[in-house]
Amino acid sequence: MSNTMGVDDQVGLNPMIDFIAGFIAGVAGVLVGHPFDTVKVRFQTPSLAGKYRSSFHAIATIIREEQLVGLYKGVLPRLTSLALLNGITFASYRFFLKLQLDSRDAIPTLGQVCIAGTLTGIVCCFIEAPTELVKIRQQDQLVLTSTRKIAMTIYEESGIRGLYRGITATMLRDVGYGPYFLAYEGTRRYLSSYNGLRNPAWVIPLLAGAMAAIIGWVCTFPFDVVKTRMQGTDRSYTLLDIPQMEILHPTPRQPLLSYSRAPSSNLASSTIPINPYVTVASTISYLYRTEGAGVFFSGLVPTLLW
Repeated sequence: MSNTMGVDDQVGLNPMIDFIAGFIAGVAGVLVGHPFDTVKVRFQTPSLAGKYRSSFHAIATIIREEQLVGLYKGVLPRLTSLALLNGITFASYRFFLKLQLDSRDAIPTLGQVCIAGTLTGIVCCFIEAPTELVKIRQQDQLVLTSTRKIAMTIYEESGIRGLYRGITATMLRDVGYGPYFLAYEGTRRYLSSYNGLRNPAWVIPLLAGAMAAIIGWVCTFPFDVVKTRMQGTDRSYTLLDIPQMEILHPTPRQPLLSYSRAPSSNLASSTIPINPYVTVASTISYLYRTEGAGVFFSGLVPTLLW
């Protein structure tokens, strides 16, 4: 998103230019960064996180066991939605900026930049939720599985609603567009006051983009972890209203807890799989109780490297 409008630019609205710029920037970002995204998802998946000691060990292990293509699992849904997503991102950002300004020549305040970015994230989550759901399901597989097969399986089991599993967590994460654009524009304006940094011209956007990425991810990364846990499981396995239950051997590495009815129950003893990743609140509560606060930043390092 380093093509974000600078302080000297007018707030115009040209959807075609925004669409093309967003598409080119998005393709480049995906091709370079998707391997790190795969590592991030692996670290956020309890059943796989223990395989890897560090980000670079994870990359080496994936290449050794699954070949180079393993790092690009789930890349197809991202690429297929890329043009639409990035076009909407850039066009929405400028649109929400324009709504707040009195004239075309006005320079937006940093507060207006943050508001425009936050609203842009809310719009984008409706595209990102289903595509990231399919991507995550692919990245969790140690064997190659087609995008179409995973998407059709989800649709056949849960319908359209199933494809939007985790949309609330996605929206909470995507409001990070607000601090992202705020950090980008604030850094760019600050650095522009130093004449020595203006030449070459790409230095300021590069530094501003790096700062924006760090701040944007740190502010909302816990919700990305929550989103990954929710989208990595199927809600159809969840049963909440079961009387007289007690937990049997819950562990941080056991995403589906086993419950059994208390001995006093008149019904026959049975074991029922329970999915704790039902809502954002239940996921946060379960992760904190079983894995501690640190789990909310699992995979942050490969994300920042990306």
